[in-house]
Amino acid sequence: MIALIVAAIAPAVALLSYFYLKNKYDTSILFEVVRTFIIGALLVFPILVLEYALEVERVFSSDWQHVLVASAFLEEFFKWFLLFYTVYKFVPFSSRYDGVLYGAAISLGFASVENVLYLMAAGIDYAVGRALLPVSSHALFGVLMGYYIGCAQWTVEKSMRICWMVLSLAVPIVLHSVYDLILLAVHENVILAIVPFMFFLWWFALSKTKKANENIA
Repeated sequence: MIALIVAAIAPAVALLSYFYLKNKYDTSILFEVVRTFIIGALLVFPILVLEYALEVERVFSSDWQHVLVASAFLEEFFKWFLLFYTVYKFVPFSSRYDGVLYGAAISLGFASVENVLYLMAAGIDYAVGRALLPVSSHALFGVLMGYYIGCAQWTVEKSMRICWMVLSLAVPIVLHSVYDLILLAVHENVILAIVPFMFFLWWFALSKTKKANENIA
């Protein structure tokens, strides 16, 4: 059991450490990053209850609806909601990169607990595949969410701040939806279909990370 938990959490910790160590600005925010990680981890349980309730009530008539609403929208919305009300409104950012860190932290906290639950059900043999796909994709959705939130906090003009906040929610939802739809639609050679998207996702997220570290929008 200990080996399984370590295998499930290690990818999230490694990715969060990577983004934390790339911070060129304030490295004294470790407490806030860890707190945000824990908030993301705790978020898994109400999301599971909500998804179960939606499934029991048969709200969705197709797998496509379930993927788009129960997975992509609900997960990204609640991560965004908690990031906004526990970090954005109360924690001053020393740079846009702080947003990247907090976004990665809340997403990786969520991904780590989700991964533990998945591996407990499916077995540790799936640990590598989970690390390369679901865990890393959650991290990148969070990085992008945090980047736009960081831009919003560093923007004075109200209309632009609203624009950044809309992007901070819309971009992760759209990308998460595309990711899930690829996995749902492709039944053979799924790796050939998802790998190009993951390369794009890494490129997109790292380009925003670089901009955030240069403190430019």
